Amino acid sequence: MPRVLVTRPLPAGGTEPLTDPAGPGPPCEVVQRPDDAPLDRAELTAALADGYDGVVCLLTERLDAGVLDAARGRLRVVANVAVGFDNIDVAAATAAGVVVCNTPDVLDETTADLAFALILAAARRMSEAEAVLRSGRWTGFHIDEFLGRDVHGATLGLVGYGRIGRAVGRRAAGFAMDVIHHTRTPTGDPGWTGDLGDLLARADIVSLHVPLTPATHHLIGRAELAAMKRTAVLVNTARGPVVDEEALAEALEQGVIYAAGLDVFEAEPAVDPRLLAAPGAVLLPHIGSATVATRTAMARLASASARAVLAGDLPPTALNPEAVSRPLQ
Repeated sequence: MPRVLVTRPLPAGGTEPLTDPAGPGPPCEVVQRPDDAPLDRAELTAALADGYDGVVCLLTERLDAGVLDAARGRLRVVANVAVGFDNIDVAAATAAGVVVCNTPDVLDETTADLAFALILAAARRMSEAEAVLRSGRWTGFHIDEFLGRDVHGATLGLVGYGRIGRAVGRRAAGFAMDVIHHTRTPTGDPGWTGDLGDLLARADIVSLHVPLTPATHHLIGRAELAAMKRTAVLVNTARGPVVDEEALAEALEQGVIYAAGLDVFEAEPAVDPRLLAAPGAVLLPHIGSATVATRTAMARLASASARAVLAGDLPPTALNPEAVSRPLQ
């Protein structure tokens, strides 16, 4: 019976694909950690040395070459309950014959909803206004109080144009927004620009939808923020390190841009104190995919993918199908 480590508790029913008698291959023995704290490197290395055929993990667990080496010889699959996979050394996994899977598609619409919520909240100063009301400082209607920026009719700039970016663009149509997008290669769709600086200069709202790679680390820094309109809003639901948080806090403090909505941060769960105090900052604790239906679907997809690999199949979520041709080392 294949043995699978689930590193943190998942939503109810999330691991059922691993044990379903009707699933491919034999049902798996699931070792579910009850502790919801992420495993650090030493803990994860020690856990994998105990002998597992598969791992279902969250983006809070970092599986680098050293950690993967602890499981060398038995581990066959790592299924990440996330779309992003920058927490896993895919090249090292491939060299060890370990298939890496993620959870695309199932969270696109939910995350796009959250991105658009941040667009509205940041542009319309909702967090600031609610804080004044809740603190008892609201003195009644004033015609010049909490004046924000219109979202309807504005220009939305999407940096990255994958599934989530496109879903945000579809929502923008209902607000009569002009949508432009930037990718490194032409998309063939209207509104494409290959020049990030051009998009930043034109957009009233910039929404980030790129994976975290060496090329996108601090993609938005001081120079990029300075290229934006002083009335612009920046939204990040991608990965925290895509934005230089120190530069962003400085830009908000100095009025270089109008506002920002962030769901992800560079050193989660820590948040830069300057961002916490920055004017115009709407900050959320990484809840982009946080609905019951979506988080459950993510857990079930990761579990099903791990089960498929252990049964000798190659699921469509496999990021490195070439790993199946590598002998376990």
